[in-house]
Amino acid sequence: MVVKAIYKFVDWVLQLDTSGSPPIFEMKCDAVSGAFEDPAPAQNWALKHAGREGHTLFQAVNLSYFRATAVGETW
Repeated sequence: MVVKAIYKFVDWVLQLDTSGSPPIFEMKCDAVSGAFEDPAPAQNWALKHAGREGHTLFQAVNLSYFRATAVGETW
């Protein structure tokens, strides 16, 4: 038995996909801002939290979805 294989290589591109959920933004330290579709409310929360609690280091969390798509020739 002879096995033959044909390999075909295509380029792929990764793009932000907003067709489903929009990006979600949060700020964290010992507390969490809550999830927002716009970064401004999370940033405002961090500034207010800094003023109230004295915390100055925050982690910015951005949850986004990306879709991989083949570019060029397909089967």
